[in-house]
Amino acid sequence: MPDPRLHGSYHFDWTTADEVAWREAFRIWMNFVNDFKNDGGRVVTGSDAGFIFKLFGFAYIRELELLQEAGFHPLEVIQAATLNGAELIGMEDEIGSIVPGKKADIILLGENPVRNFKVLYGTGHMYLDREAGELKRIGGVSYTIKDGIVFDAKQLLADVEAMVRAAKDL
Repeated sequence: MPDPRLHGSYHFDWTTADEVAWREAFRIWMNFVNDFKNDGGRVVTGSDAGFIFKLFGFAYIRELELLQEAGFHPLEVIQAATLNGAELIGMEDEIGSIVPGKKADIILLGENPVRNFKVLYGTGHMYLDREAGELKRIGGVSYTIKDGIVFDAKQLLADVEAMVRAAKDL
């Protein structure tokens, strides 16, 4: 059970006034991060994924979305998620961009994440095809290449679903 005496994102008796104040504080923080970047500061991603209620993978993509909300151009977000981090740890000669001779873990998908980061979520994004009048799921990572090994992300999701279903049947 969450304990309010411990460090973390535990909000008890969270009021409308608290929500309004938080939203304003968050807006100020986002302006600061964007100004920092615009003044030459290096912004990187991935600092808190997995912390408390943040799920690995999902929290990371949400972080990309929040940087865009803060005012970053989507290409600046991609740079924060790749080259900037490599530079921060002094490995820009080995990782961080797709260049001959560098190590590169890559994800492949059928949509453009620069247009909409939501397509990076494992299950993709709900999209309304206005011409067909259909709601459909688009995106989601199709393949991940890690250390030269190609992983079929859709098959991995199906495998996990089958494992969960089998565990529930026990």
